[in-house]
Amino acid sequence: MTQKQVLIIIHQKDSNLGAIGDILQTQGYYLDVRCPAHGDRLPSDLEQHDAVVVFGGPMSANDDRTLPFIRQELDWLPIALETEKPFLGVCLGAQLLARILGGKVTPHPEEITEIGYFQIQPVEHSHSSRNSQSKYFDIPRHVYHWHEEGIELPATATKLATGNTFSTQAFCYGHKAYGVQFHPEMTRKIMEKWLASGVKMLERSGAQGREEQVKNHLLYGASCLSWLEEFIPFWLQDA
Repeated sequence: MTQKQVLIIIHQKDSNLGAIGDILQTQGYYLDVRCPAHGDRLPSDLEQHDAVVVFGGPMSANDDRTLPFIRQELDWLPIALETEKPFLGVCLGAQLLARILGGKVTPHPEEITEIGYFQIQPVEHSHSSRNSQSKYFDIPRHVYHWHEEGIELPATATKLATGNTFSTQAFCYGHKAYGVQFHPEMTRKIMEKWLASGVKMLERSGAQGREEQVKNHLLYGASCLSWLEEFIPFWLQDA
């Protein structure tokens, strides 16, 4: 029996897949990791893959005119969506998804960033529109963020969670595609690396300091991991 595999798209060669990668491997999936920013090609179809995860990165989803690999990913994403296989966009991945659906990605009007643990809240839907897609976003929770741009969703997508600084925090398209503005893959190891390499970003308006982030990871990290351990199998069901 052929092992199931998930296509993983990253934007830096040294990207750490964190808790998402760990859970997928625990679920028995092989991870086919590709980095278009460093010349890796994306598949012409998904016949050999059961799902797709597009991770984040320091670049913008609007950089398609200056970064060829961003243009490449934007052109490729419809291929993935047409298969209706599970798709998950994380931060930049969610922003790329929103763009190809017709949404916009823009900085905060007051140049505020969202770096650290912040609370997100569920978006209330009418009873007739509530379904299993919203069940994993049905209570407020603190999640980890590192971004300076937000998403304006098109009418074709359904907002699942919102926040105080950036309105769109989670959304879905169809029955299998999800985008999350936050970083559910976060681990203490990843956080320490980002805090060291992005120390200048901590000076930006809206960013939590190092000590506050470490403290909040101790408070909320385990809860986020528990959420991810339930969400991933749900997202992959029937894959």
